[in-house]
Amino acid sequence: MSDSLTGVVVVGSANLDIVVGIPRLPTLGETLLGEALGRFPGGKGLNQAVASARSGAPTRMCAMVGDDEAGDLLQASARDAGVIGEFRRTDAAPTGVAHILSVHGDNSILVAAGANRELAAADAAADVAGAAVVLAQLEVPVEAVEAALAAARAAGSLTILNAAPAAEAALALLGDVDILVVNETEADELGGIARLHAGGASIVIRTLGADGVELHRAGEEPWYVPAFPVDAVDTTGAGDAFCGALAAALAGGIRLADALLRAAAAGAIVASHRGATTDTLTPEAIDGLVRGR
Repeated sequence: MSDSLTGVVVVGSANLDIVVGIPRLPTLGETLLGEALGRFPGGKGLNQAVASARSGAPTRMCAMVGDDEAGDLLQASARDAGVIGEFRRTDAAPTGVAHILSVHGDNSILVAAGANRELAAADAAADVAGAAVVLAQLEVPVEAVEAALAAARAAGSLTILNAAPAAEAALALLGDVDILVVNETEADELGGIARLHAGGASIVIRTLGADGVELHRAGEEPWYVPAFPVDAVDTTGAGDAFCGALAAALAGGIRLADALLRAAAAGAIVASHRGATTDTLTPEAIDGLVRGR
């Protein structure tokens, strides 16, 4: 990683989450009355950018939103969390929306990608310039992710891919990925750790939820990080917080083993609060959990 590169750029999705509480899922053709539980910023990319910024790293985001009120709301929420710069805008599609149907705490989610599908490869490649760490997921066009990772690698940036949602297309990107992050389900859907190593992923981090985190280096025994014990309230954004905090720590020059501890702490902090993000995620809160380990 070049000394001239600084901070984190997250390439990914930005959605408006609309949450409705209902007593049960509706049947086909049925109108069911529910309770409006709120509108919240979301999307894996935005969640991870917010976590990176709140973990202390200068953070920018390459995202596409619509030229609409939802796009304004997401831009404002990112700015309030400390994310630097402006999102790209398009009038070709509305801002992405996730409709979350909450049934007694269990969620069914419908996602309309909208403007996220309009993120162009050339724009993504341009937006990663100057970043020490580039973090991407797979909720935007794979061509944009591919271009961003290739440009970042060519510039000497550290590249992280969170292969979520799992897709075979991820395997073709591994040549430009320094660190691959997957959960248990994603690892299995992509063929397992051995296949990921064979495909070019020299470092694979597998998150295990409440069971902790595994670090897999090709040719070495796995290294295990236990989870931080917390009273989990909502695990929705814990994985995104992990990825964002990991990128922030690595951008700050922290070695990988210690960065994993900080990332696990960030995931625990978010899981202990309602929602995918929380302003209680701070460098000081992470320090407190890590010191108490």
